[in-house]
Amino acid sequence: MAASLQDIQRRITSTKKTRQITSAMQMVSTAKLGQIGRSGGSFDSYAKHLHDVVAHLANAGISGAGSMLEQRPVKKVGYLVITSDRGLVGGYNSQVLKAVMQEITDRQLTAENVVILAVGGNGADFFKKRGFEVAYEYRGVADIPTFDEAKDIVKTVTSMYDNEVFDELSVMYNHFVSRIANEFRAEKMLPVQTEGLTVDETKVMPEYEIEPSPEAILAVVLPQYAESLIFGAILDAKTAEHAASANAMRSATDNAKELIDSLNLKFNRARQSAITTEITEITGGMAALD
Repeated sequence: MAASLQDIQRRITSTKKTRQITSAMQMVSTAKLGQIGRSGGSFDSYAKHLHDVVAHLANAGISGAGSMLEQRPVKKVGYLVITSDRGLVGGYNSQVLKAVMQEITDRQLTAENVVILAVGGNGADFFKKRGFEVAYEYRGVADIPTFDEAKDIVKTVTSMYDNEVFDELSVMYNHFVSRIANEFRAEKMLPVQTEGLTVDETKVMPEYEIEPSPEAILAVVLPQYAESLIFGAILDAKTAEHAASANAMRSATDNAKELIDSLNLKFNRARQSAITTEITEITGGMAALD
């Protein structure tokens, strides 16, 4: 019985340490969630203005900028899959990976005509194990992503598109909805989709002059627009990741507390049982002496 009490006590001590760790991790993830929320505000304004410029050029029927607008026969489909590098984020990664696999199945694609570009180690490892071509992987995205990271990724992605490594590209990631929820999103990035782009006409002059030329401006703006799409997706996905991590650590902390309470109850009952047994033995011994 003594050994059993010691085992229970060891489990209580171990679980308390685990609860301390998960509680600290929850606090860290919550702090990062607040930081990334503040940094994302300025980017949203920039992305909105850039969207309006591209929308105006598209609505004016202006084309150019080479292959980023080029529609060509789709022989290979590229998926830029954004996941986390680490675990302890609940169902965050599995939700994205299952959705991508479902998309591949629905489109009747195979590993032979799919190219994976992985941002995050979980996605890269997942598709490598299943025989998919992982043409590009980027690990170690900052907890608060920087625009320079997106520029490097876009440079590689557009180069692959120009070299016909794939003929269209979609970004697949988890969109941050709230601190307790996220949802999967799939957005086509290449070729750049100008159809359906709209802008608030009340905020723009109906007539204006463009210099040096609309085509030259479009050639500069479209790569920036692609950068904003990818950076926006990474920023959004990282926000959802921090929220998922905070939720997972909160659940783990709550579970640890419940386990500690259960072990404490078990320990007290076992101790009471041991005391009762000792009293019974002493009483029995005294009765025998009488």
